[in-house]
Amino acid sequence: MTRPDWAPDDIDIDRPSASRIYDVWLGGSHNFEVDREIARQTELAWPDAVRYARANRAFLARAVRFLSEQGIDQFLDIGSGIPTANNVHEVARRSNPDARVVYVDIDPVAVAHSRAILAGDDRTAVLHADLRRPKEILDQIRDQGLLDLERPVALLLVALLHFIPDSADPHSAIACLADGVPAGSCLVLSQGAHGASEESDERIKELYRRTPTPLTARDRAETERFFTGFELVEPGLVNLPDWRPDPTLEVDDRFAGALIYAGVGRKR
Repeated sequence: MTRPDWAPDDIDIDRPSASRIYDVWLGGSHNFEVDREIARQTELAWPDAVRYARANRAFLARAVRFLSEQGIDQFLDIGSGIPTANNVHEVARRSNPDARVVYVDIDPVAVAHSRAILAGDDRTAVLHADLRRPKEILDQIRDQGLLDLERPVALLLVALLHFIPDSADPHSAIACLADGVPAGSCLVLSQGAHGASEESDERIKELYRRTPTPLTARDRAETERFFTGFELVEPGLVNLPDWRPDPTLEVDDRFAGALIYAGVGRKR
């Protein structure tokens, strides 16, 4: 296919990307036909895929709003993806116009587009980095003065951890991040669990094996381990739409079965 003007020269436009598949479901335009094809095939195996993506985005907004109201004004969004509407800095600044946000992603398209739309905003920054190398993320933030790591920081890992295999030791990565921020900092995450059937699970995993970041589903106990050193805030670790739902909206019962766990914890 023809390389669009916005696509960095160093990416393979013939290989799908989890960030760009997510962009498809959120109605974005920074994706390729190969991403759209995987998105279509995933929807055949999991008809609620689009609803999941949008619910994840809504959870992120609710969590950021909650933490902003609790006085958190620094946000580190790792696996931030390709910007769409209602980004972290937009949500946070409705409560505090001085909120600072650092976006981190491994996908060059997400990084390039984020930098383009945030150019001139001196309270945001965009890093091309990988959760699997957390010390590098903290070092860049510290060296460039992007956040004050002596004050509480919200660590946002939304719709990311199911793309990090156990072999990459995501628990150690989170522990490293937690060690780099003070008490009162918070961890926000969502994690894909096992789906409605073994057949659909295997089909979705097969599709994502075509990307650089295959899927790793985790159960409740495995997901709760990510919060070691953090105290879960109410309502705890719950099904995605059940985390402090907007009372003006109906909870979608098609998510019954807890395909996605979500929670927020505060560092002790």
